[in-house]
Amino acid sequence: MKKILFISTRNPYSNRYSGDVIGSKKIVNTLKKISNLDILTIDDNQNLSSNNFYIFKKPSFFSKIIHIVKSLIFLKPLQFGFFYSNEMQKFINDNASNYDLIFFYHIRASQYLPNNFYGKTIIEIGDLYSSNYMQTFDNLNVLNPLKYIYLLESFLVKRIENEILRKFDKIIFFSKQEIKKIDKQFLNKVIHMNISIENIKKKYRYSKNNKKILFIGNLKYLPNILAVKNFIKLILPKLKKKIPDIRLEIIGEVSNFDKFLLSKNKNVKFWGAQKNLDKFINGSICGLANLKIATGVQGKILSYMSYGLPVVCSKKVAHNFDKHVLSYSEENEMINKIFKLKNSKKLSDQISKKSLRFINSFRWKKIEKNYLKIIKN
Repeated sequence: MKKILFISTRNPYSNRYSGDVIGSKKIVNTLKKISNLDILTIDDNQNLSSNNFYIFKKPSFFSKIIHIVKSLIFLKPLQFGFFYSNEMQKFINDNASNYDLIFFYHIRASQYLPNNFYGKTIIEIGDLYSSNYMQTFDNLNVLNPLKYIYLLESFLVKRIENEILRKFDKIIFFSKQEIKKIDKQFLNKVIHMNISIENIKKKYRYSKNNKKILFIGNLKYLPNILAVKNFIKLILPKLKKKIPDIRLEIIGEVSNFDKFLLSKNKNVKFWGAQKNLDKFINGSICGLANLKIATGVQGKILSYMSYGLPVVCSKKVAHNFDKHVLSYSEENEMINKIFKLKNSKKLSDQISKKSLRFINSFRWKKIEKNYLKIIKN
């Protein structure tokens, strides 16, 4: 039986309800079935540490500042400094030779690749974040200092992405569109893997009384909060003229400040992070993915589809989903498509059925087999 080390900068068994945590937990549970697995992560709750599960304390604020400065000096991404642990690095350097394979989860974990490791290395990047950060730079106001931080991070992450392609044995991406951007000399290392969903539940039901639009996403993630603010400010007032009782309901983490500011609109409701979405699908017209900043496959669309909920999304998001979603190029087109879904049972049911057929290939039971093949080969 292989001895495998799994490295993640976020605890796979934390209560955080986010795509990266959910994804890492699935992989860890799969690796346990076929290997002697050790897990390394960073978390404040070190009491969860146990045999084969090593939790290293998050660095202090001042340690993070020091590591971020070091990252800049050595032209490494700022996020490397934010997620760096001296103790975890020492453990890896001291013990790497005991493992046949090291699985790195997310680009941030790549910084822990030890020198002179002769076993197999796999990393799940998912998406090209350098492209995402450059899009963020393009969409921020010139007076916003974050604009220039994202520009810098884009260049630094691009360097690391190229380094990963050279150093790692296997690199996992979620989107075939992203893989097309990879230099041909590295394609033999690249593996396409669909993002997974656990269950498919046909919960959506068309009704003329449906009056809410659902947005799922962590609003502490800049592309999501920009999308929601844009919708509330520019789209919702126009939609209200066509559908007076329309509501936007948002599921996901949100800062207290943003929640206070955006909740002033009586047609907007924040529900926070929710593990079970069943009750929120009822009464919905569609799921929304109006992102202007997007790379890879958007998990929120898969969530909508897994319930049979029709999806309205920007062209930037839609290219991974073909005609299984309703996409738009400009805002009036988005408004018209939402209005049609509100009033057309035929169109709504048609898109719902397409979603349910499409999502079948994203079931975890199918995708898990692909992970097992990668590990065993």
